[in-house]
Amino acid sequence: MPADQLRNRTVGCKTSDAEYEQLVAVAEREGLTLGEWCRDVLLERANGRKARPVEETLLAEVIALRTILLNAFYKQAQGEPLTADEMQRLISHADQDKFRKAQERLAADATGDAK
Repeated sequence: MPADQLRNRTVGCKTSDAEYEQLVAVAEREGLTLGEWCRDVLLERANGRKARPVEETLLAEVIALRTILLNAFYKQAQGEPLTADEMQRLISHADQDKFRKAQERLAADATGDAK
């Protein structure tokens, strides 16, 4: 490991016994030592918190639902019929792109470029 990447600095804080046990339990659930877990959490926060999988999934579903609704409303506003086949096509299209779009929005939010 290069000298500039050596971990030779310490960051610390005081906790109660109950808080300490809670932190240890969370770290163990993630398969990490308390020190590794603390480092990961601190660096995540310092670098802009990364979305958890459940947050990313929920955002992806909201984006897909928005895409489906906007397309369906647009077709209706144009007086076009919305058949079952067309609705299935809208759903498939929205599902195809939802995770990519969610990741793009989360990345933009992390860099402050969110619209």
